[in-house]
Parts: sequence; structure tokens; C-alpha cells
Amino acid sequence: MVAHVGAETRGDERGALLSFLEEQRGGVRRALLGLSEEQAASRPSASELSLSGLLKHVAEVEQGWIARARGEEPAVRRDASNWHECFVLGDGETVASQLAYWEKVAAQTEEFLRSVPSLDDTFALPDEPWFPPEGRVSMRWLALHLIRETARHAGHADIIRESLDGRTAFELVALEQGGQGTS
Repeated sequence: MVAHVGAETRGDERGALLSFLEEQRGGVRRALLGLSEEQAASRPSASELSLSGLLKHVAEVEQGWIARARGEEPAVRRDASNWHECFVLGDGETVASQLAYWEKVAAQTEEFLRSVPSLDDTFALPDEPWFPPEGRVSMRWLALHLIRETARHAGHADIIRESLDGRTAFELVALEQGGQGTS
């Protein structure tokens, strides 16, 4: 990856996990730099994915996992009938509004992971056919899962952005450091 995550403070496992998660969030955010809403919504590759759709998806997924870990329902309930909607901006949704929402979710994620008594604490997996029955996972698993999920989509975002205008992740870091935001 083009951004460096500094070494954690000795013994700060939570800080290390959160730093790696934030680095991957940055990859998705950078892929959107300087794009119009239309460019962000376009699908320049063989995939059905767009940058704005990926943004909405990663924010929604992160919020949903933190809600489950808290014993709450996700803000948006997805199933086979509406799964596709988490990859497309709806009426009134913009890249800016999704970035603001994700920033709020990220703050909630950090607050939650820093507040749990132990990363070894567990919570029940949702009662869904793709999870083991009565499965439980730790808070550490949650943090690692969010890193993996976000990193996967940051890689997709790199490919989509390069397909749009040829800009690579290295160029986008330079653009970000230049202080330019999304259109």
C-alpha cells in the first residue's frame, strides 16, 4: 500500500488495529478525490462496482458489524431482495454525504473498540445461513474482519479509479497531500 502505518505504542493492540483500518479507509477515500458524482457512479470495468457504491457499501458494512457487536440491529437491514442497493447511491445520497456518514461510523467504531473491556470478549454472529449456527466471534475478529473487508474494497477502488482516468494510488496520495477534495 502507498500509505505507511506507524508502529503502535507498545502494548496498544487496539490502536494498531484501528490504525490499519484507517489506512484502508484512506484508500477508498483517496480513490474518490477530484471526481464528479457522475464519475464516482460510473462503472468503467467489467465489474458492476462503482466508487460511490463501494463507499456506501463499506460504510454500511462497518456500521452493521459494530451494531451487531453492541447487540443492536444494523441501521439498514439487507437481504437477497435489497442487497444490490448497498452498492448504489439512492435519492439524496451523494459522495459527500456518504463520506460524512462513514466518518461518523469510523468514530463510533473507534469509540466502541477502545471501550470494550477486552478484545477477547465475544458476540453472537447473526442468524444467517452463511454463518455457523450459534457462532460467536471476538472483538479482535471484528477488527480484523473490518480491516479485511475494507482492504478488499480499497483494492477494487484502486482498479476502478485507474480505469476511470489512469490515476494510480501513488498519484492519489500526492493529490491528497495537495489538499484537493472530491468534487
